[in-house]
Amino acid sequence: MADSEQVQTEQTDEQASDTMQAKTAEFKEAVDAGADSGENLDILMDIKMPITVVIGKTNVPFKRLLQLGPDSVLELDRLVGQPADLYVQDIRLATGDIVVVDDHYGIRIREVIGSKSVRDMKAPEEAVSV
Repeated sequence: MADSEQVQTEQTDEQASDTMQAKTAEFKEAVDAGADSGENLDILMDIKMPITVVIGKTNVPFKRLLQLGPDSVLELDRLVGQPADLYVQDIRLATGDIVVVDDHYGIRIREVIGSKSVRDMKAPEEAVSV
């Protein structure tokens, strides 16, 4: 009886593949936005991007990780005075110095690492609270 079910399933699969047809997709021709493209870019300028500042990293054995508690200290891979890395959506964009701005940490940009187009869009270098 299993053989007849298998034959019937194979026939159904063959019938389904015979009835499926690919259709050609039609798209309208893309047109140059011209002067309006600047207005579209302005919309993007208000999008908020997640920023992460990394002052150092380390690797810890799992056993040591379980021993961590209040007053535990982890040594990081960076020396005092070395710049921190600024990431925008996990992409390293800049380096800078950690500063204090009105009781909050901030970063003063030293160097923008990104492409020339990113450097051209940046605001004047100043301490920015992160």
